[in-house]
Amino acid sequence: MSTDLDQQTRGLDRAHVFHSWSAQAALDPLVIAGGKGCHLWDHSGRQYLDFSSQLVNTNIGHLHPRVVEAIQEQAALLPTIAPSTANVARGEAAKRIVARAPEGFNKVFFTNGGADANENAIRMARLTTGREKVLSTYRSYHGNTGAAIVSTGDWRRQPNEFARGHVHFFGPYLYRSEFWATTPEEESARALRHLRRVIESEGPATIAAILLETIPGTAGILLPPPGYLAGVRALADEFGLVLILDEVMAGFGRTGEWLALDAYGVVPDLITFAKGVNSGYVPVGGVIINDAIAAQFDERVFPGGLTYSGHPLAAASIVATLDAMEDEGIVANAARIGRDVLDPGLRALADKHDVVGEVRGTGVFWALELVADASDRTPLDGPTMGRIKAALLERGLIPFVQDNRIHVVPPCVVTDGEVAEALAIYDDVLSTL
Repeated sequence: MSTDLDQQTRGLDRAHVFHSWSAQAALDPLVIAGGKGCHLWDHSGRQYLDFSSQLVNTNIGHLHPRVVEAIQEQAALLPTIAPSTANVARGEAAKRIVARAPEGFNKVFFTNGGADANENAIRMARLTTGREKVLSTYRSYHGNTGAAIVSTGDWRRQPNEFARGHVHFFGPYLYRSEFWATTPEEESARALRHLRRVIESEGPATIAAILLETIPGTAGILLPPPGYLAGVRALADEFGLVLILDEVMAGFGRTGEWLALDAYGVVPDLITFAKGVNSGYVPVGGVIINDAIAAQFDERVFPGGLTYSGHPLAAASIVATLDAMEDEGIVANAARIGRDVLDPGLRALADKHDVVGEVRGTGVFWALELVADASDRTPLDGPTMGRIKAALLERGLIPFVQDNRIHVVPPCVVTDGEVAEALAIYDDVLSTL
């Protein structure tokens, strides 16, 4: 019967669900019936180890009891209310979020997810500066709404370029340097020189903001080299630009820090978030606003809003998530797993398999970049990556595969034993190449 239910579920999906980022005809989606912690299963009981965190968002793991209970309690009390009202769950959620932000951030604008968080941060920057252009990197993803998708640098921007005022530049990526750099320090200095020239050439008086993922995620988990983020902050200050750091994927435990920016000592003007703030149990995102920009709207209307801004169920899930992460040492666990288990384990894979061109990451936010030829760093081709993804699923591991990379991104609650199990599966599949 359970196998029949898997087939029924798949049939319903194929008959009626239109999937994102996909050609529809050939889809054969994985059926998921339930989950707990780092594991998921289908209706027949087949288990999977989730090393994708779905879309790198289930930081607290699946079915965390405190979060589920908080949502249930809020649903019984007040399941929804207009954003113009004051609600204790919303206020407590905002209080906990700003407590994790740098000094000088005291307000949160809630959205439905990361894309509209970036959308509204861009709006705030444009209204504050009176300028229009937004600078962002080619290797980036900022969401699928109007300005957010055009801020995105990857291929998904190209069929969707309906918003105006967006300019792209190259960020640092030493393994595939655009700047002929041979050291992280060279890469940082030359990338900053490139950004300066883009600002000067576009005209600083036309630029509202620089929008960066603190650590680009979908683009490859590209840790900024020494001095880069500080250098971007200095350029923003020099030319009077708003600096927006996108923490949608990297924030709330993913890097072993509460916010990824904590490791770099850089304070932006606006911080966008979503995903890990409540592990996606209820859709939510937002903008953490510094005091100077928030004050711009003390006497004038902010022309933006959403029906579900600060939704009570989402707010309750944020409160429970952040409290559980604090009480249970979940962020510290992510840092320890990254430092003591994933880092040495993934580097051992690279030493063993020539197909692994580079390992990079922090916390539970890692990438294996796979190459057909280590000497010239030729990316592994799409069909081979497809076979790798299928082989990982066959062995019971849900991967996050992007371009020529395996992103190793388990929930922050992952254990040493679960990492060891995943490393053995990666090793087995890479050995087949």
